[in-house]
Amino acid sequence: MPKGSIELIKSRQDEILNAAEELYQTKNFKDIILKDIADLTTFKRTSIYNYFETKEEIFLMLNKKQYESWTKDLEEIIQNNKTLSKDKIADLIAKTLEKRESMLRLMCMNHFDMEANSRLEILTEFKTAFGNSMKTVDKLLKKFCTEMNEADRQNFLYSLFPFIYGIYPYTKVNDKQKEAMKTADVGFKYQNIYEITYNCIKQLLK
Repeated sequence: MPKGSIELIKSRQDEILNAAEELYQTKNFKDIILKDIADLTTFKRTSIYNYFETKEEIFLMLNKKQYESWTKDLEEIIQNNKTLSKDKIADLIAKTLEKRESMLRLMCMNHFDMEANSRLEILTEFKTAFGNSMKTVDKLLKKFCTEMNEADRQNFLYSLFPFIYGIYPYTKVNDKQKEAMKTADVGFKYQNIYEITYNCIKQLLK
């Protein structure tokens, strides 16, 4: 880690993460190189290595920020409501995930590579943010679904979180994929991120 104030280090890291996020809006993960990221920052490519050793670490930390932001949204649901129906729980959680398309895209398409090519301390930071989001969903269930016991809540969590990994490819289907499914006679009903998440959570809460 380079010398400097904590504020400067965080500022540089955020600049790198913001550049990566901007690139990911228009390019695939595999096509983005460190030079591309550096070109959108105020410093040279070699300086990036002072903060991240690999492209995968950058994107894993970007996803960490996404999970932290998601957890914050979930906490606001808990704090701002005294009671919630199951339909409203499904609605509100679905809306929080609807805002995080890049997180869902990274999780389904590049998650294994990001974890495999990141240092243990970087991976641990991500896992902490991931774990906090799971704990917060559990906290939400404890408050608004008092009839659920610990086993019920665990079953919900270990159904919802693996499901999250698969949301993106079911909601982002290109014309080539549609044509292939039509030719293969595979029935497909398009749903957006909100719809597929809402329907899943409603089923899990039954």
